[in-house]
Amino acid sequence: MAKRIIGWLVLIPLCAAILIFALANRHTVPVNFNPLISVDPTAPGAGVPLFLIIYAVLFFGIALGGIAVWFAQGSHRRAERRWRKETEKLQKELEGVRERPKRETDPALAAADELA
Repeated sequence: MAKRIIGWLVLIPLCAAILIFALANRHTVPVNFNPLISVDPTAPGAGVPLFLIIYAVLFFGIALGGIAVWFAQGSHRRAERRWRKETEKLQKELEGVRERPKRETDPALAAADELA
């Protein structure tokens, strides 16, 4: 319950800050992906609101980070699958041993036990 309250205490101010940022940066800006050519702000064309550009860059960074983590954890997932298969194999083997009827005692061992 405390985690949920702390989460809300962090989430509500964060959402408010994002909303205030979006409202403060509604003006349009020209977007150019070529750094060698300067953009003429008076040239005709459609601009994009600044907050959309920043949000798109943040989303792109989060997506790239998630993909990188997914690839980095591939060896761990592979090891987990291997251990899971081995565990299932050992569980089946253990169940087979438990279900198998007990063997009769060896007559030689029984005779040795009687002598003692």
